[in-house]
Amino acid sequence: MSLLDMIGPVMIGPSSSHTAGACRLGLVAHWLLGEAPKAATIGLHASFAKTGRGHGTHLALVAGLLGYSPDDPRLPQAFAEAEHAGLNVEFRDVDLGDVHPNTAHIELRGETQKVTVQGSSTGGGVILVTQVQGLGVNFSAASPTVLLRYQDAVGMIARVASTVAADGVNIAALTCTRENRGGQALLAIELDAPLSPEALAFFTAWKDTNWVRLLPKLMDG
Repeated sequence: MSLLDMIGPVMIGPSSSHTAGACRLGLVAHWLLGEAPKAATIGLHASFAKTGRGHGTHLALVAGLLGYSPDDPRLPQAFAEAEHAGLNVEFRDVDLGDVHPNTAHIELRGETQKVTVQGSSTGGGVILVTQVQGLGVNFSAASPTVLLRYQDAVGMIARVASTVAADGVNIAALTCTRENRGGQALLAIELDAPLSPEALAFFTAWKDTNWVRLLPKLMDG
């Protein structure tokens, strides 16, 4: 058990699960969009929908979309900050099925990009991202994570893994899902350290790859 497990994360707000975790879910969408956000639609499931406003969940999610961390002093003014930044946010109560009660589904749009993220705040500021761009994933953002969307092809995972190794970075965990054989696939790789810009550019240059993002470590400790 770590000190974080006992005392919780450094944060602004009343609840580590409804505030710190919600902020980190917004941060995931912020980083995966890759440009300034302009519009967001956020679906709140179960506990997030029922008690979110009283716990600052709505503010925290918007703060994350703006790139603010859970301990950012601007978090309580996130709605005003979003208006100033030209970010329009719409909230909806949704039923996402058999998922954690603290789950949000985020659709975030910028000038040219769009990203969808679904994830849960599981307690103590910890999150679990379960869906990106409509495909299943399973990562916590506790370490740098590279995501690649590509046309399913034989040997693709091996190519990615060898490139990561050549960059001197170790793989901690990996998940891969695909729509169907030969269809769109999404690879999420949790790493011990960030990849170099050269490695990311190498991935982007592959003809089978149509989307590459590097998500930084978003957890404390």
